[in-house]
Amino acid sequence: MTDSVVRQSVVVNNSQGIHARPADLLAKTASQFDATVWIEREGERIDATSILSWLTLAAVEGTRLDVCASGKDAHAAVAKMVALIESGFEEIGSSSEPSPDSTPDASH
Repeated sequence: MTDSVVRQSVVVNNSQGIHARPADLLAKTASQFDATVWIEREGERIDATSILSWLTLAAVEGTRLDVCASGKDAHAAVAKMVALIESGFEEIGSSSEPSPDSTPDASH
């Protein structure tokens, strides 16, 4: 029996895009499911469980990604990955408020 592919598009909304911390979080999340999870962007396909593959996507804010999966947990995997990307990776500074460390100090 062939597993069907579950696919959903999502746009990266984190102002810093997908850098090392989100790549690690996304790879670990993709690894938690009994499914093969991959990402497609403009004809390129990457293994969603690989941190290095996430980084090679160079996905900046506004990048459209297709989250895809096949296997027993395909629906759950796609839903979780899309929710994580839409959340801005739950990072400080992914909202419109700057983090205390990133605010320029004009007094120096």
